[in-house]
Amino acid sequence: MANVTPEHNENTVLDIRRIPPRDRHPLIFDRFDAMRSEEDFVLVNDHEPRPLYYQFLIERADEFTWEYLEQGPEVWRVRIGKR
Repeated sequence: MANVTPEHNENTVLDIRRIPPRDRHPLIFDRFDAMRSEEDFVLVNDHEPRPLYYQFLIERADEFTWEYLEQGPEVWRVRIGKR
């Protein structure tokens, strides 16, 4: 049996590249809000998610962590955690 780390577990990865743009942020916030404290997921996106980061700052100011794992140019991966 393969050893699966959290960053490779399909339940902890949210790949939004094929999701219509208008549905992306609501989906991400639904996922975040369903998490317990100290849980995280890896967001996979096709562009720099800086607007999402700013939305988190406004709507969930002290509730989240944000760590870039990959920064383009074609794929961005960010670990988003809940405090």
